[in-house]
Amino acid sequence: MKAIRVLIVDDHTVVRDGLTAIMGRQKEFVVVGEAEDGLQAVEAARDLRPDVILMDLRMPVLDGVEAMRRIRAEDPDVKFIVVTTYDSDEYVFDAIEAGAKGYLLKDASRKELFEAVRAVHRGESLIEPGVAAKVLDRFVQLSRQTPESAGLSEREIEVLRLIAKGAANKQIAVALTLSESTIKTHVANIFHKLDVNGRTEAVTQAIQKGLINL
Repeated sequence: MKAIRVLIVDDHTVVRDGLTAIMGRQKEFVVVGEAEDGLQAVEAARDLRPDVILMDLRMPVLDGVEAMRRIRAEDPDVKFIVVTTYDSDEYVFDAIEAGAKGYLLKDASRKELFEAVRAVHRGESLIEPGVAAKVLDRFVQLSRQTPESAGLSEREIEVLRLIAKGAANKQIAVALTLSESTIKTHVANIFHKLDVNGRTEAVTQAIQKGLINL
């Protein structure tokens, strides 16, 4: 069986040395190189063509997230496992968006590290349980997202639907039994919340966000 080619990226020499020693004792892995910052990682990935990259996140010159994005742009097949001390939402979701298929904290066991490399190399994902819980929570939040949580009230959604049908402010006021000045206020709030400058752009944004349907 062909050994899995691994590139180790971390700005701490002790961490790189430790990971290299651990991986080097296993016949199924071969450490093809090391990098101490994101820019070096991009260059090493280009030259060494590893199968799996163990990537730290916070590093000088270029951080791990941006390094993953650049490497993926050149080699979409390379697999990433984040190995970091950070499990905050900001780091987790940025890393996954950038292409990480594995996410381990630096206190992970050797067994967990080896299994993560094997799994990611097979095309699977392996994420540390505490981090996985954050990911699941985020998906639940997105699935429950309503127009109001997107920044618009139910009344503003009603106004948007009528705008989409071509109704003028006076017609919207009659339809909703409100004053025209109140409708103007709603329209101004809609423009502000959607960051648009006109009715057509507001309708387009609302459709794209799934807030209304034609």
